[in-house]
Amino acid sequence: MKRNTLKTSLQIVALAVGLTGAVSCKEAFDLDPQNAIDYTNNYQNIYDADAAVTGVYGQFLTVARQYEVLNELRADLMSITSNADVYLREINSHNVSEGNPYANPKDFYSVILNCNDVLKNLKIMQENSKITKTEYDHRYSDLVAVRSWLYFQLGLHFGEVPYITEPVENIDEVKNIAKHPRLKLESLVSKLIEEMEALPYKDPYPASSSMVAQIDGYPTKMLFVNKNALLGDLHLFRNDYHQAAIAYKNVLETTTPLGAGAGYVYYNTYIGTSGTDNDAVTASAWQTFMSRSQNDREYQAEWVWTMFFDKNFKPQNPFVELFSNTGGKYLLKPSELAIEKWQAQTQTNDAPYDYRGENNSYKVINGQPVVMKFLYNYLNANTGVPTNLLEKNGKWLLYRASLLHLRYSEAANREGHDKIAYAFINNGIKATYNKNPNATAADEKQATFLDFPYDLDARKLDAPFHRGKYHRNLGLRNRVNVKLSLIDSAAYFDMSEPARFDKPLKEGVEPEFRNYMEDKIIEEAALELAFEGNRWQDLVRIALRRNDPSYLADRVYQKLVKEGDPAAEEARQKLMNKQNWFLPFKWE
Repeated sequence: MKRNTLKTSLQIVALAVGLTGAVSCKEAFDLDPQNAIDYTNNYQNIYDADAAVTGVYGQFLTVARQYEVLNELRADLMSITSNADVYLREINSHNVSEGNPYANPKDFYSVILNCNDVLKNLKIMQENSKITKTEYDHRYSDLVAVRSWLYFQLGLHFGEVPYITEPVENIDEVKNIAKHPRLKLESLVSKLIEEMEALPYKDPYPASSSMVAQIDGYPTKMLFVNKNALLGDLHLFRNDYHQAAIAYKNVLETTTPLGAGAGYVYYNTYIGTSGTDNDAVTASAWQTFMSRSQNDREYQAEWVWTMFFDKNFKPQNPFVELFSNTGGKYLLKPSELAIEKWQAQTQTNDAPYDYRGENNSYKVINGQPVVMKFLYNYLNANTGVPTNLLEKNGKWLLYRASLLHLRYSEAANREGHDKIAYAFINNGIKATYNKNPNATAADEKQATFLDFPYDLDARKLDAPFHRGKYHRNLGLRNRVNVKLSLIDSAAYFDMSEPARFDKPLKEGVEPEFRNYMEDKIIEEAALELAFEGNRWQDLVRIALRRNDPSYLADRVYQKLVKEGDPAAEEARQKLMNKQNWFLPFKWE
């Protein structure tokens, strides 16, 4: 019963998104009254509620192209090809004209207003006892989180936006500033945190929920925004490091209630392992985290949030057109700067490259560098040839364990737990916390022995038998066999206390050292997460935190210089004023 009804919901999603692509926003809102459907009749039971929520997520897919362009092309790891149109060139060089479709917030607001409408109707359903309070709380919390994610994106790119939480009859009313006050980015983030913290339910949908099913080969549990991960990102952006760490740790502990009896799921989910079901510290098949089936346990242990494009439903996968030079338009490519970052790394066997670069994050096909992360469902990983030119299935990769670890590390470093940050970036908790000469027993090593949210137990003991939840954690560089990113200990630590493993920082160096460690974290994010839609947020967050526009401006400048863009210096000067980081809030 649940599966059939949810399949009907998915078909409703496809229809709703198809209409979104087929008619204008004005047409969608301004229907002839005699032909209009009474939508109140569509909210009669829990399955109608589910259909409404999944309909929002179906429409959410329509912002994937814009999200990718704004978050990666505006930053330093992605660049244009000779096929790029004038609008992409403007985004790349930070010289955006009126009418540029990538600088139009309208599609984001279309989803937001849909959220608001569904939220209103779900409340009516709950008041009329058509759904239970628990069912309402779960769906209400999910939609508020989706809306908050969309607003955060709008704030990151437009700087100051109308904040609307009530239904409106026509999307063009959003432009009426007198009716809808605008919030600047910092105030917007605070407002979003307030709303997110007040949610009645912050966990993923429970397995027993009618929202969780297997539909046409897609696990619906992967589709929904992770509320704690988003909350962590919002707190981190506001520099509330402890609250950010709490939220991220809650995601790390997602499977904790299942207990060690859950085996692989308990020990591997979001922990940063090799993807195996044993305790061997071996390198992961890193590329397969992108190419595996969404139903594989290894895929679900790495990915916190992904959505899917199916050849049978609208909207069509936008990433084939953006990235593929076979069957697509090949508009965007890895920047020379990104490629150099991977080439500058060294494998543990002294080979001069980073496994995460060529043939994994990107591949040279017909002599051209192609972003591969989004194309593994379309192109053969070995040959670069489409399996079927007409079947453009794909994944929208939104949030995974590596991002979680890097953001958690950033918070930990700022709170003085740089050793945790070092462990997560490099070779894991177990290896990093295994050299304390003051420990008198094995069970006093291989764990942080800190209070929540920094309690990380990687112990693996046989007598007494003990398996800490994080004992399979490898560290990001270790699991791809890249040499560790070493710390200049002599420059920052007091080396006069040889009996201590955790040496104190030298007097007066802490601010510099926090930035030093943070630089390592953000540069590791470039190697690990390139093209996944996080780079602009990272650059803006750090530049604001340090009150240093050059942090962002210099990286964009370096990219443009390497690409031979004559507007490189002009772009840098423009970005030295943080007001110019944001696009003008206009739409056509």
